[in-house]
Amino acid sequence: MHCPAMFREERLDVLHKLMTTHSLATLITAGSNGLMANLIPFTLHVGGEHGILRAHLARGNKQLDALREGTEALVVFQGPECYVTPSWYPSKAEHGKVVPTWNFTMVQARGIPKVFDDATWVRAQIDELTNNHESQREHPWKVSDAPDDFIEAQLKAIVGIEIPILAIEGKWKVSQNRLAADRKGVIDGLRSEQCCPSMLATMEG
Repeated sequence: MHCPAMFREERLDVLHKLMTTHSLATLITAGSNGLMANLIPFTLHVGGEHGILRAHLARGNKQLDALREGTEALVVFQGPECYVTPSWYPSKAEHGKVVPTWNFTMVQARGIPKVFDDATWVRAQIDELTNNHESQREHPWKVSDAPDDFIEAQLKAIVGIEIPILAIEGKWKVSQNRLAADRKGVIDGLRSEQCCPSMLATMEG
């Protein structure tokens, strides 16, 4: 990933927070069948130096072939993002030497995947994934709310994966390369146009 030093984010707790709050990530593999990418919801677990990712895929997903080959996989988590118009920069009125850009946050994690063709393992991963997203609801849905035979049939159709993270890097491009006045202009612009509230919160935080 191209990441100038000013945009580099290395704090593991910050990287992990993005990964858990934006858990639908792009899983990329380059196996014998070529490049493949799928959007997959992940759960993050303690373990190793950088953490462990777990997920499940449909048994018919052809990406499983690459995952079983044991070659490195790349998982890309996309956080808040927004278009930035030059009209928000005070410097536009001064010299006009400004261009549009895009602010965004992202995390890339790499590791060697393991495949788990085990209903007990997959059920535990699904329970945790579900609980992560349902726990804040007034009436949380649980996997056990569905009939046992239905869940058993669903489990037969999916396979688990685990990726111990061997390398991780984050990129926070949030106008750090602009003068303080221009950065404030972006914040004011986001607020006044009521767009990209998650990016506004990121820049204000």
